[in-house]
Parts: sequence; C-alpha cells; structure tokens
Amino acid sequence: MTAIVALGAGRMGRGIAHAFAYSGHEVTILDFKERAEPEALLTEAHAEIAENLQFLAGLGVLDASAIPAVLDRIHVAPYSEAETVLVAAEYIFEGVTETMDAKADALGRASALAPAAILASTTSTMLSTELAEHTARPENFLNAHFLNPAYLIPLVEVSPSAQTSEGVIARFTSLLESIGKVPVRCNASPGYIVPRLQAGAMNEAARMVEEGVATPEDIDKAVRTGFGIRYATMGFVEFTDYGGVDILYHAGNYLAEKLDPRFAPPQIVADKMQAGDLGLKTGKGFYDFSEMDADAYRREKLATFIGLLQHMDLMPKAGG
Repeated sequence: MTAIVALGAGRMGRGIAHAFAYSGHEVTILDFKERAEPEALLTEAHAEIAENLQFLAGLGVLDASAIPAVLDRIHVAPYSEAETVLVAAEYIFEGVTETMDAKADALGRASALAPAAILASTTSTMLSTELAEHTARPENFLNAHFLNPAYLIPLVEVSPSAQTSEGVIARFTSLLESIGKVPVRCNASPGYIVPRLQAGAMNEAARMVEEGVATPEDIDKAVRTGFGIRYATMGFVEFTDYGGVDILYHAGNYLAEKLDPRFAPPQIVADKMQAGDLGLKTGKGFYDFSEMDADAYRREKLATFIGLLQHMDLMPKAGG
C-alpha cells in the first residue's frame, strides 16, 4: 500500500494524486463512498489524469514517454479496500463532498483507521478548528487548501488548529515543498488568504459592471494587463510598502468618501501613518527595509516585472 492517500475520487483528489505521482510518489485514490458500481468513478479518475498528462505533453511540459510511469504510480481503490489502504497511510488528503456532515464522517473514520497518519482536509470553506473536533488525533490534523488545478498551482494554504503539533506542520510542509509546492501558513479564519482576497476583488468587479463603470471585457482586460501582472511580481502587502503606506491611506479615505465606507483603510494602516512607517521610503512599513539596499531591491523588482511583460508580449513598443 502507498503512504500517500487521496481520500475521495473527485477533482481535488485527482489533482493531488497527479501532483504527487508526477513528482515520483506512489499514491492511492481511495473512493470513500459505497457505490453500486465502484469501478466506474475510479476508472474515470484515472482517465482524467491521463488526459491531463497528455495535454501537458502536448505543450512540451513533459515527455510523453514518461506518462505511463506517472500513471503506474497512481493506484485506485474502492471503498471496500478502505481499511487496507488507510492503515498503511502516512499522509491522507481528505477531499470528500464539501459539507460538514460528509467531512466529519470521513475524517472521523479515517483518523480512527490511521491514527498515526498526518490527516489534511482540503476544504476551502470550513475551519481546521471546527474539523479537528471530529478526528481521533487532533494533533495530527490540519487543513491544506490547494487551488485548482491542484496539479499545477504551486500555492497550498496550510492552516493548523490550536491542537496541531508543530512537528506535524513541519513534516507536512516539507512534504509539500519536496514536490514543488509553496506552502503558506495561515490561522483558521473564514476564507483563509486567497479565497478572501479573491472574493473581495471579484465582488468589486461585479459591482463595477452593475454600476456601469466599465464593461466586463474592459474590466478583465485591465486585470490581465495591469492588476494581475503587478501583483504577480509583488504581493499586496509588499506593494503597499513599495508604493507607500500613505498612498493606500489617502486613496482609501478618498474612495470611502466618494464611493462607500467599505474602502476606508483599516486601523493598522492608520497606525503606520501615525508612526511614520510608510514603507520602503522610510525604511519600515509592514516589512523592515532598514538593512536592505533599496536601489538594488527596486532594480530586482523592476527586472522581474519586465521579464513578465516580455513573456506575455506586453512590453511597450519602441519607436523609430
């Protein structure tokens, strides 16, 4: 039996199995639901992963001759084999239906069968603190929110509960890093990081369409050619420091006055204004730049940005 188990044969389980098998791990997709025809879903899961690998080969991302070896590392098992699969597991990624009842049931049964395994839910909506209560060993449990498609996007938001062992967190993040994932740690808070940021941006885009500010096409063009590229090279917080905390403070207050109070800057921004911690230009903001070569930092960021513009064929056109 394999040490890595994707619990649930849906999209998330398939994506996680793909990611680990591609990086050389043996992994089992375990359908954790009794079915009249258990083989159908598992066959479909294997076929979807094969199709995704063929697509990547067509783009030149991997050699097509490597596909059979990757697929050979992905095992599928019906519910009837659950006990055999889980007792041998070291890492279990739960990806069953996104309801509390389904997850509580799956996590409870899986943790009872594999008490020593690190058990990770992949929920995008529920909190690790809530789910941990349904496990036999809360110290071995955390949440790992992959972004779809899980086999491509590097980010994994790792959210432990207050009971999760620090050793478990270290082992788990090391495993993720070993396959090229980029884990970030966040506390158990609704929306975690990306879904919360994403909801704010997407709702604001919808409001602009509703208000007639711009067409959906022009809003999306603005995101693809400006907003998205900018924040691909620097995150929101780093960019705040790069441009200046005072810029965000004044812009937020202006929009709060002209549009809606929701745009008002949070207290932490007002506090930094009061303290004079305005970011790169003062040596400290959210980040500490006091021991950094500011000019070298600016050149590095600009070079990364230009490289992205060149890759996307969006560099300004030279005249003459």
